[in-house]
Amino acid sequence: MPDVELTVVGRVESPLDDPAAAPRQADEGAPPAWLVFDGRYADALGDLRPGAEILVLTWLHRADRGVLRVRPRDDPARPLTGVFSTRSPDRPNPIGLHRVTVLAVDGCRVRVDGLEAVDGTPVLDVKPVLGPSGER
Repeated sequence: MPDVELTVVGRVESPLDDPAAAPRQADEGAPPAWLVFDGRYADALGDLRPGAEILVLTWLHRADRGVLRVRPRDDPARPLTGVFSTRSPDRPNPIGLHRVTVLAVDGCRVRVDGLEAVDGTPVLDVKPVLGPSGER
């Protein structure tokens, strides 16, 4: 297979600093956070507005890339499950997918609602959430 090259476009600024203590999902108490983009990508942010729902793709840089099977939610009562059937951050390519709402835009900084990514998490991309017929 060919190699893939990714470009980090920004980083997360969050009060969360310990992955073990961070909420597992946004609706489990994740705080608002800032997405801080490199100035080279300012033009890409030009149409983001408060209230917009977006998908943020992150690189979960503190994840264990050697993990292939986990017990969902670290629950010993659950069976070992392949990571491609879970939302575990530990996986061969630890890409995070976060659905958030834009709260504010300040230059190259975008404030979003509950984001469970820890401080310093690299941001790979942002995409709009599409409606049922593909419109945004």
